[in-house]
Parts: sequence; structure tokens; C-alpha cells
Amino acid sequence: MTERDRLNARLEAGLAGLRLTLTDAAVATLLDYVALLSRWNAAYNLTAVRVPEEMVTRHLLDSLAIVPYVTGASLADLGSGAGLPGIVLAIVAPERRVTVVDSNGKKARFLREAARSLKLANVTVIEGRVEDVEGRYDCVTARAFATLADMLAWGGGCSPRTERGLR
Repeated sequence: MTERDRLNARLEAGLAGLRLTLTDAAVATLLDYVALLSRWNAAYNLTAVRVPEEMVTRHLLDSLAIVPYVTGASLADLGSGAGLPGIVLAIVAPERRVTVVDSNGKKARFLREAARSLKLANVTVIEGRVEDVEGRYDCVTARAFATLADMLAWGGGCSPRTERGLR
């Protein structure tokens, strides 16, 4: 059994536990994402999780757990880091516009490479601070980014004076 077969088995078992059904193409792309993350992580330290099997559990399945609660045609993932959950959610819902936001240059470079190499036409990468992001999104996600109060202050509304901010 190859490493990819083991990762696929772990992912399929986790999907069954979450009661999620994904297309074969989405599963393959999620595994491609883990391979890409593992390669980049060796050089750029994108995540503390180093073992691909753990990446499936601690990153993919953790991100996929919110799929039933994500709605709308657009999503902003704040402080996306290595693309969690934004890239994962973009893979499983290619019809949704996903904007991933991170101020860290090496993480933004990885996000751009992930979108390019995984052929995620629905992903836009913004390298910058959340406070500077403009636009309206149907759903906003964040994982280990900031307190809820800070997230709402930075991105939860529009200031009447500046007409900026996420809505």
C-alpha cells in the first residue's frame, strides 16, 4: 500500500465519520493539497504538523467538519495561513468564490502556488492585513486567527466614515 493509499483510506474514513460525501476529483485534489503542503512545509514551516497522516486528520478533516455550515456564493478566510480552511473549502465547493487572506509573505506565496497548481480558479489570494480587505462575503471563516471580538472589530462591518471592511 502506497502512502497516498494510506492517506486516502484515512480521509475516506474521516469523511464517513463526518457523514460527508465528496467527488473522487475533490478527494484526489485534497490529497494533492496535502502533498503540496508537506513539500512546502519542509522549507517554509507553514504548519507545526509534519506528518502527512496527521495533516489529513488535523487539517483536512478539521476544515471539512464545517462544510455543512458554510453557505453562500462567497467566502473570506481570514488569517488563512497554509489555506486552512479556505483552500480545503474551495476544493470541495468549486462554485463558491473563496478569498484567502494572510499578511505573511511566505504563506501568501504558498496560497498562490496552491491555487495555481491545484487549478482552483475560484480562489483569490490577498497578501495583507484583514483590516485592509474590502468587499462583501456571504461567509467568513478563520482558524486560530484571533479572538472573536477582534475578528468582528477588524472585519465584521463597515465604518460609516471609511466605507471599508468586510460585510
